Amino acid sequence: MPNQDTSIQDSNSPLRVLYDGGCPLCRREIAHYQRLRPRRPVDWIDIDGDPSACESLDITRESAMARFHVLEGTRIHTGAEAFVVLWSALPVWSLLAALARGLRLLPLMERGYAWFAQRRWKKRCQDDRCAVI
Repeated sequence: MPNQDTSIQDSNSPLRVLYDGGCPLCRREIAHYQRLRPRRPVDWIDIDGDPSACESLDITRESAMARFHVLEGTRIHTGAEAFVVLWSALPVWSLLAALARGLRLLPLMERGYAWFAQRRWKKRCQDDRCAVI
């Protein structure tokens, strides 16, 4: 999915990572990333713990629950691209990000991510558990 803004971003500005803290898999993965020393500041935003957090970012809660989001300045990255942006800021993971970009794997990664995200959404958000509060 393309970025919403193509302007050059300050690499020292914090990444804002939106994640579903109510999803056990998501929570474990984010906890792993949080234990690392990022190359730039990262603000971790649990949209399950604070459903109103999306409002100030001009992102709907449903959109944030349906796809992984990483905000970089005014740019909004989602899906596989969001992971690559986050990985770029993390030790060791930055090598995977460089490999994904260098080998142009993002389209393939996005297909895999979209398949996973759709199934996660159906399972996690059944019975309106992800409805806007």
